[in-house]
Amino acid sequence: MSWAGAAASYAGRFLPRRDDYAELGTSWRPDVAAGLTVGIVALPLALAFGVSSGVGAAAGLVTAVVAGIVAAVFGGSHVQVSGPTGAMAVILAPIVAVHGASSVALLSLMAGLVVLALGLSRLGRAVAFIPWPVVEGFTLGIGAIIFLQQVPLATGTQVEAGQNMAVAAWHAVAGAQWPEAGLGLALVVGVAAVMLLLPRLHPALPASLIAVVLATLVAEAAALPVARIGALPDSLPAPGLPAVTSQLLSELAGPALAIAALAAIESLLSARVAAGLAGPSGATTGPYDPDRELAGQGLASIASGLFGGMPATGAIARTAVNVRSGARTRASAIVHALLLVVVYAAAPLVSRIPLAALAGILMVTATRMVSRHTAASILRSSRADAALFVVTAFITVAFDLIEAIQIGVLVAAFFALRSVARLSGVAREEIGGEPVPGDERIAVFRLEGSMFFGAAERILQEISSVRGVEVVVLRLSHLRMLDATGAHTLAEIIGILERRGITVLIKGIKPEHVRLADTVGVVRALRHYKHRFDELPPAIEHARSHVRRNAEAREGGDA
Repeated sequence: MSWAGAAASYAGRFLPRRDDYAELGTSWRPDVAAGLTVGIVALPLALAFGVSSGVGAAAGLVTAVVAGIVAAVFGGSHVQVSGPTGAMAVILAPIVAVHGASSVALLSLMAGLVVLALGLSRLGRAVAFIPWPVVEGFTLGIGAIIFLQQVPLATGTQVEAGQNMAVAAWHAVAGAQWPEAGLGLALVVGVAAVMLLLPRLHPALPASLIAVVLATLVAEAAALPVARIGALPDSLPAPGLPAVTSQLLSELAGPALAIAALAAIESLLSARVAAGLAGPSGATTGPYDPDRELAGQGLASIASGLFGGMPATGAIARTAVNVRSGARTRASAIVHALLLVVVYAAAPLVSRIPLAALAGILMVTATRMVSRHTAASILRSSRADAALFVVTAFITVAFDLIEAIQIGVLVAAFFALRSVARLSGVAREEIGGEPVPGDERIAVFRLEGSMFFGAAERILQEISSVRGVEVVVLRLSHLRMLDATGAHTLAEIIGILERRGITVLIKGIKPEHVRLADTVGVVRALRHYKHRFDELPPAIEHARSHVRRNAEAREGGDA
């Protein structure tokens, strides 16, 4: 195949194709119904996340429409619904406080390009290395931050931008003007009550939308002095490039990388969960392409930025609603985004929604992000997993979202390596068969598990401390993994024993380990190249011959 043909074939993996809509002929009715359902659910969330991020409700709506369509068409999941999310709102809020809302469109472009590059580089499978307790701890921390973010809106209190949300929530409560703040809290309680109680009466009712409508009607009828969303545009803005300067690019480079990492992680986790969800018929939605999903999400954020929106990710809550409503193809996510365009016709009405009502929606959403059953399961699983869960959640709330993921993965890697190291070791074996005089001067050590940097030092100490022997046989056939540190340690062990006058024989080194062992110098450290064996009996016989020669040499010396 020519270079051009290979490039075209590679690019084809990331482009829309007819197979994306193979089921549309039979599934278009449930797809349309699911799209309408998830659109109704997404509307108040899009507005709320826009407000919560500091960019504004209009940017949240633009993101849900533009990014929702682009991600649905180009993404790697047939049922993923994308748009503004709580995690993105959390990470954007402090950035907006420092650089202003006008920087978000450029941030969206920059982060989108990074996510697109990750997808084209085929790094989509990397999310598999994030442990479940880290994911759930991260989600719990985001839920806590989203809840705390709403306290100033609920009390109608202005707080200093860029503060830690726990501190900001405390200052909001302490600085609230009572009893005026009680009006906002009453709306929050009313919205939460509707969202929690209405599904018990009829699960199909859009509880969050009904709650917002009722709260708005009450606020208007009673002329409550509470903050509202404010003016919204009556149509999508025209696309255009945001203002760019070299200084601004430099200042936003770090935040853009953090946003890109969050967008990639959240989108892939959402797509992975969606692939295992069952629809009304009991059938799952099938596999997804993680590399194409990243490329699609990158394009979605780029498109959102061109229209003045915020970075987008896959949204697990809306995706779950989509699947459980019967969606089978991308058409449902496209319908969901198109439905939100209708909102522009009702912009004057939407502008009257109280901010406290949106705060109530997000508070309820935050409390649902991690179930009590999930948290209890992790806390009861093992001390290591429980520690991962708690540490990740704490760092997410107290410090930074991306740092939480990084530290969580590092802590998980530490515990995993410690477990592997515990399962790796060395055992001294008896020589089988009829004993032969002199066998007590032969030590046979069986190395098991993984000879790697986490276990190498312990194995070195155990073997090199052997006393009263003349020959050591190292059985390597049980080693499943050998890294450079482990191979170097084997060479060290051989060198230490040989310098003490102990002959070392190695037996059963696996073919996949031979090249590394030769490169690092394991075989070179042996007294003779013939001290390497494939089977144990010849190695034992050779060891006995060394013991006999040593005994004869001692007897000759005594004579």
